[in-house]
Amino acid sequence: MAESVLLVGYMGSGKTKIGKKIAKKLSLDFYDLDSEIENEFSIPISKIFDKIGELSFRKIEKSKLEKILSFKKPFVLSVGGGTPCYFDNMRLMNEKVKYTIFLDVKPKILADRLFTRKSKRPLISKIQSIDEMTEYVSKHLFERYNYYKLAKFRVEPNLSNSKKTADKIIKLLK
Repeated sequence: MAESVLLVGYMGSGKTKIGKKIAKKLSLDFYDLDSEIENEFSIPISKIFDKIGELSFRKIEKSKLEKILSFKKPFVLSVGGGTPCYFDNMRLMNEKVKYTIFLDVKPKILADRLFTRKSKRPLISKIQSIDEMTEYVSKHLFERYNYYKLAKFRVEPNLSNSKKTADKIIKLLK
């Protein structure tokens, strides 16, 4: 029987892209926690943040996470970068899912990737330079790292080839 797989890591680490590939190869349903929330509210996460603030968003996020984790059928789930850092989310994910995997990417690589796509991400949308982005990501990742490292497995993704990373993770599952 297949087991569920849950991907954690900083924004821009490839959780969604890699998660979709894993789900396809294993014939499992794929869920992206942020997309599930956006679909429910019919607005982007950035607008939800603006309207209700981060703490209220985190409460909605936890509720949606609990719902998905209660599914009986195995799945692949990618969660937002902040999800493991609030409430008891990381403990809950580790309790409910056999394979929690931290996609560990270096801050400079993340900063380069995120700077070009910052408009869709509420926490970094106002950052004006790549140096400022690198500083922000380094500091933020340092703060979150203690939560991410609680995942049962750690993988350094090949960001230029998500298929290779998905294959590496699938090998880990066997």
